Amino acid sequence: MSTYKELLKQREELEQQIQDARKRELTDAVAKVRGLIAEHGLTAEDVFPPTRSRASSAGTKVAPKYRDPATGQTWTGRGKPPKWIQNEDREKFAI
Repeated sequence: MSTYKELLKQREELEQQIQDARKRELTDAVAKVRGLIAEHGLTAEDVFPPTRSRASSAGTKVAPKYRDPATGQTWTGRGKPPKWIQNEDREKFAI
């Protein structure tokens, strides 16, 4: 049976072997990918197409749907309705 110190030494050696193997495999993978990109003439956009995130559309203005004829205030129809349109027929305020 191995001692605690011997096991720790074995673990260190294994961790070093794991790191070396990972570096070799990553180097091989990157070389393979670069070769495929060059062979097919791909661009970064081909490999990683831009994605439309939700954050890009957040905060955009929305055209108002309703207008209060008395004050000229508008409301988009989103969120909590203002007091001037609550309990009213919204069709008569439509823009």
